[in-house]
Amino acid sequence: MAVTRRATVKWVGDLATGSGELSAGTSRAFTALPVSWAARTENADGKTSPEELLASAHASCFSMAFSSELAKAGSPPDSLDVTSEITLDRVDGKMTVISSKLTVRGHVPGLDGAAFKALAEQAKDGCPISRALKGNVALSVEASLD
Repeated sequence: MAVTRRATVKWVGDLATGSGELSAGTSRAFTALPVSWAARTENADGKTSPEELLASAHASCFSMAFSSELAKAGSPPDSLDVTSEITLDRVDGKMTVISSKLTVRGHVPGLDGAAFKALAEQAKDGCPISRALKGNVALSVEASLD
């Protein structure tokens, strides 16, 4: 079962002074989100960036994978609060996404901290976005219970 999703960007100008507008082509959940080089590398100033969008993709993907792992283990979560921090830096003179650090705090009745952390690692390794990044981006997860 292959699934395809689409996003579109209209970009005007050069890299340094230009800007674009990003829209969700499939869901239309957002339209005309402003994006620019400065928003990627300096102050976001109300604009998004590919790295912020990657962070949102990774956090949401992980939260789904983790809730699935917890349910399979017999401890479905009451709630999970997930953050992904994507780091962009120069590698060999080129801007490169070097890491995604996931942080999760959960309320999961009947589960101890060690099991929670082990299942978080499983979810980190198994979510589709992690699998796309694996081998190119350092992935980590910090997991704690309420």
